[in-house]
Amino acid sequence: MTTQTLADRAHAAQASAVCHECLVRDTSLCSSLHDHELVALSAIGRRRTVPAGQVITWAGDVVTTFANVVSGALKVTASTPDGREQIVGLLFPGDFVGQMFTDEASLTVTALTETKMCSFPRAAFERELGSHARMERMLLERTMASLDEARERMLSLGRRNAQERVAGFIGQLAERAGLPRDDGGIHVSIPMSRGEMADLLGLTIETVSRQLTGLKAAGLITFAKGERDCLVLDSRGLDLVANPA
Repeated sequence: MTTQTLADRAHAAQASAVCHECLVRDTSLCSSLHDHELVALSAIGRRRTVPAGQVITWAGDVVTTFANVVSGALKVTASTPDGREQIVGLLFPGDFVGQMFTDEASLTVTALTETKMCSFPRAAFERELGSHARMERMLLERTMASLDEARERMLSLGRRNAQERVAGFIGQLAERAGLPRDDGGIHVSIPMSRGEMADLLGLTIETVSRQLTGLKAAGLITFAKGERDCLVLDSRGLDLVANPA
């Protein structure tokens, strides 16, 4: 057995162990695979940490890699005809990074916070995808869900007022955050600045700040250590604000 083969097997074993302990094992594409099926995928995966503000993919780049978000948050942006940047989506732990079935990226992906990802070379990942029908189906389902989310955001910008948009955004983050704390609140780490929130929601910074203050005054949310450290006190009430009857 060659030294290279031994090294490859050692890496595969280490990667497989990392997969079993992964924080998004049950929510990412990998959740469609049985433990014994993770071996081949883990062998081609590489963990990487991206600092906040670093661009992962520029629009126009040749698509060479895909990834699963393990922790952190990313923003997906498109350029408007006049050269401005428009946030069109966010990616969180468990989400898939990359545009399948295209040679050139049409969107820019940037880390909002320090983000850990499991990255896969495109060619090797597509080979594995072709061997696992469940993972291929899950990827298709997530792609369709992303399209539905984009349509919902467009409808939201047209039909929701400022208060409903901000409440809906905080509510979505709360859903991502998981189970309530012992005191009943849900801790939400807002991964973006007020300006980025305004861009995403089609509002001004002043309007976003005013609406957050209003939700706090209503006893629906509060802020702990800073403007990004939010605690949802009444998730049902927040939902009623976001989706009035």
